Amino acid sequence: MRLGFSLPQYGPHTTQFAKLPQYARDLEQLGAASLWVSDRVLAPVTPTVNYPGTDHIPTEFHAILDPLALMSAIGAVTTRAEIGVNVLVAPWYPPILLARMLTTIDIITAGRLVPGFGLGWSPEEYVATGVPMTQRGRRLNECLDILDRYWTQNPVEYTGEYWTIPATHVALKPVRKPPVHLAAMSPAAFDRVARRADGWLPVAIPGHPLDHVNQGLEALQAAAEKADRDPATINVILRLNVLPDTTTDNIVTAVDHADKLGITHVLVAGTRATASPEEGIELAQRVLDHHR
Repeated sequence: MRLGFSLPQYGPHTTQFAKLPQYARDLEQLGAASLWVSDRVLAPVTPTVNYPGTDHIPTEFHAILDPLALMSAIGAVTTRAEIGVNVLVAPWYPPILLARMLTTIDIITAGRLVPGFGLGWSPEEYVATGVPMTQRGRRLNECLDILDRYWTQNPVEYTGEYWTIPATHVALKPVRKPPVHLAAMSPAAFDRVARRADGWLPVAIPGHPLDHVNQGLEALQAAAEKADRDPATINVILRLNVLPDTTTDNIVTAVDHADKLGITHVLVAGTRATASPEEGIELAQRVLDHHR
């Protein structure tokens, strides 16, 4: 089992960036296999859709550090842990610019980048980024096409429904082709994972049943078989969303359950539930010690 942890990126943590480099190094020294950020653009005053699983938008979302900039900064001061995003809402970004950013981050991290993409849930965020929400799935498909070409071809050229890239020299390539992971809950999304991705990104809350994760694994296996792909070639990284009332026992029980399901990489996303980086380190220490 590999254990990763989210970086303090939201709310009060945004005023303590000076502590973040040492926080990341401390997590790496404790044995964290990966360090993670996530993606938000807005905290709508009058949301059309609330944060999934709640009846509101968390106040922590009122202040957010940019995920791509944060991955670059933390990647530059660490040496071993993978640096991932779970998830980046890819349809918001012009793919050619995203490809340049992610390639740069992979070079900064010496091949430790793990990009995780999703489609998002907030209509207001799509309005703010100027992207029709109804196009998000097709735009993600084109983004994946362009990233693949950018990372494997030279010259690169692309003509799609939403983006056109005139033939261009792209001599700079990532240290390794970044392993693309996708969030998925619907049949169409599982089909996309099976056809296009290196891995799947399920989500669970410690202390709550993980039945939906098991069901997702079954759906993923069916989609892989439909795509004539060995399900064992699809990596799974389970995100555990830690809430303020989550206990260490809740977390380690969820990790043990994931292990029984055959999941070998778990992300503990708990910085919104801790008041300081010091508390985040203490939480990581408890989880890692119990796992050992």
